[in-house]
Amino acid sequence: MARGGVNKAVVQIARAAILARGEHPSIDAVRIEMGNTGSKTTIHRYLKELDDSDSRRGVSHEALGDELAELVTRLAHRLQEQAQEPIDRAQAQYEQLKTQLQAQLSEAQQTLSGLQQDLEIQATALHQESANLESTRSMLQTEQTRNAALNQACSDFELRLKDRDEQIRSLEEKHLHARDALEHYRSATKEQREQDQRRHEGQLQQVQMELRQAQQSALVRQDEITQLHRDNERVLSENRALAKEIHQVNEQQKKLGQHNQQLSHQVSQLEGERTLLQERLRVATHEGEALKKAQADTQHAVTALTMRAMKAEAALESLKALKDAETPVTPAPTDE
Repeated sequence: MARGGVNKAVVQIARAAILARGEHPSIDAVRIEMGNTGSKTTIHRYLKELDDSDSRRGVSHEALGDELAELVTRLAHRLQEQAQEPIDRAQAQYEQLKTQLQAQLSEAQQTLSGLQQDLEIQATALHQESANLESTRSMLQTEQTRNAALNQACSDFELRLKDRDEQIRSLEEKHLHARDALEHYRSATKEQREQDQRRHEGQLQQVQMELRQAQQSALVRQDEITQLHRDNERVLSENRALAKEIHQVNEQQKKLGQHNQQLSHQVSQLEGERTLLQERLRVATHEGEALKKAQADTQHAVTALTMRAMKAEAALESLKALKDAETPVTPAPTDE
């Protein structure tokens, strides 16, 4: 069965085109001329009818060939124009679309290149900022550890100062007891001397015996005072050592404050460089402020401890001077 569009006229046109080229219009040649369409049986039937029609009319092959050639030429030219028109439109649309796509591709490549450069720059900056932030955090943790150690040392110093205060209080109580005993001894001695002056000579031996006992008691008191002096000197030595340790702690606190200032400056620089890291840098800044506050508290505590140590040392000096002034002179025995 022949396909739609394969009829006698189409076969006639193909046959005329083959004859115009001076070739034999065989079934295969006609079929190829029509674009490999139609069955060979149908083409053979149409070719036979055309040959019979040409024989009946008696038309010469040359005249028929010229007429058909002209007809085929016009038809071919017309078909070529009709076929070329959509091809030209499609070609123009293709060229236009190709130009647009090339322009878009070039723009997209430039945009992609710029974005890749920006991404590389941002990645490098982010990596650097992350490294700086980690370094800052490490330094902050180190300083926090040092601050905790200093706080512990200050607590130990406070305990030691409390012990020193207890020792000083005990020494003061001993000193008060010794002074009361000395006052009592002086009063008793004075009263005894007045009685000795009024009594008769027969009571002299008893008075001398009491004086010897009083002298022995005074020697005992003198030994106690000497021991108190030694205790005071030992406490003074320990206070000097404690003051030296407090001075070292103050130096460490000063260095720690300098480090904290440097850290605060670095954190402030990090805050203005990358918007993405502002929140993290804000946390680091808060931690630095908390560390400054803790350091200030520690500094105030150390200052208070230093003032207490100075007051204790001044009290001990006053106590020593008072004891030196109140040391009794052993009275010589009187002969009547």
